[in-house]
Amino acid sequence: MSYFSYIYRGNKLQEVSSNIFDLIIIGGGITGVGTALDAATRGLKVLLLEMQDFSSGTSSRSTKLVHGGLRYLKQFEVKMVAEVGKEREIVYLNAPHVTKPVWMLLPIYKEGTFGKFSTGIGLKVYDFLAGVKKSERRKMLTRTETIEHEPLLKESGLLGGGYYVEYRTDDSRLTIEVAKKAHEKGAVLINYAKVEGFIYSNQGKLEGVQFTDQFSNQSYTAKGKNIVNATGPWVEKLIGKDEKIPGKHLQHTKGVHIVISQEKFPLKQAIYFDTADGRMVFAIPRDGKAYIGTTDTVYNEDLKNPKITPDDKQYLLKCIHDMFPAVQLTEEDIESSWAGVRPLIHQEGKGPSEISRKDEIWESSSGLITIAGGKLTGYRKMSEQVVDYVLKKNNIRLNCKTKDLRLSGGDYINLQEFKREVQENTERLLEMGIDRKHASWIAERYGSNCGLLIDGKGNLRESNLPLEIKLLLQYAIDFEMVMTPVDFLLRRTGMILFNVHKAYEYKNDVVEYMNLEFEWSLEEKEKMIQLLEQQFLIATN
Repeated sequence: MSYFSYIYRGNKLQEVSSNIFDLIIIGGGITGVGTALDAATRGLKVLLLEMQDFSSGTSSRSTKLVHGGLRYLKQFEVKMVAEVGKEREIVYLNAPHVTKPVWMLLPIYKEGTFGKFSTGIGLKVYDFLAGVKKSERRKMLTRTETIEHEPLLKESGLLGGGYYVEYRTDDSRLTIEVAKKAHEKGAVLINYAKVEGFIYSNQGKLEGVQFTDQFSNQSYTAKGKNIVNATGPWVEKLIGKDEKIPGKHLQHTKGVHIVISQEKFPLKQAIYFDTADGRMVFAIPRDGKAYIGTTDTVYNEDLKNPKITPDDKQYLLKCIHDMFPAVQLTEEDIESSWAGVRPLIHQEGKGPSEISRKDEIWESSSGLITIAGGKLTGYRKMSEQVVDYVLKKNNIRLNCKTKDLRLSGGDYINLQEFKREVQENTERLLEMGIDRKHASWIAERYGSNCGLLIDGKGNLRESNLPLEIKLLLQYAIDFEMVMTPVDFLLRRTGMILFNVHKAYEYKNDVVEYMNLEFEWSLEEKEKMIQLLEQQFLIATN
């Protein structure tokens, strides 16, 4: 695998102005990097520009599930459920290191939204639409079996449960693995490159962009035959630089999740349950923590750093108390949290939870192609549709190649090979002196890239950081385009979300390690520290 690092980034910034790209993509979330990968594998010359870090928006702030959207059956969005449901296994097979099947329990109550009969039918239809393999098809549980699976559940009015498989993921790591694969296939991807405006032909058609490197403040231009706006919540802001009246209207909604230690909330089983106000919420165990979400409220504030409010916390704590009455939690038990903004296509008369998650593509009079809406699970299919649109517009026929394309780190013939190599790499890490818990976590999370990570031991700098953290950090610098300590502690490892106390313990040493690598000025280093402290405040306040 070729280096994907700050050195590459600097070289590419100098080169972009002398090239004409077939496709320029603005936005480095899952849809943007997915589109870059699809286009590059079809032979297009691709440039992607992201104003922050890859996955710094919605793509690092989801419920971290590759799921088919069972609740959309209730809204009769059959086509979306079928399409997205089938995509779950495609994502899993192409990236087993960042996607894991988990059995989800849907408890059924006498006064609940889901009846026992309707749930059984719904899950059966779901299995059929999503093409679920036999070993993962739904099971209907009795009341006793449901309680055995999760003893913390409220027993009053409990009738039984539906039991079915979804896929847990790390959304931000999935995004970076797609980005790394796109880089491997020849796409140029540059983070912290903010598009400031467009370049037009004499006929008023788009032919390029102007952008600024967020570190040097230097301006650049890039020419492109086609330009795609995949900026998520910022879609309308970017359209506003091109046309004053956008073709569609977005409705931003905010989703919030809280993280609690399993010592305080000893959840055994992933649960999907309905709330008193008719919504659906997940409670999911993960690496010694339990995370709960999501909310669904109209949002019109800061898109860059959406924050959780006291009302958000109280709402989710009440959801926990209502469904798990023996669990007594207060705000002090919340270790960390995150809030994400969903860019949904506005639908008149519908509330935040009712708006469709389907994606749409449209084009401005100048030629700017915009993709908005959609779900994490369907990123590959959305990307295929965007590239199909671009090719059709240019009268070109090239078939999509991503359905069976293994992502970076997922380079395995089958799942058996993946599991075998995880065991082998775990042993290699143990021999280096890393404890079993961290060794198995690294071996599974980094998949077929784990060898590169281990081989990087000889390049490690002097630091007080534990060996496993140094290995992850050096790998992230060399192969994952980490530019700031926040990139590493929040998005590449998820530590600020799921191990915030350790992240805080390591933060100064991470800054010092990166300072040796990047040779920041005193002013730059102080800015890095401030950005990191800001993220700790957002996650813990």
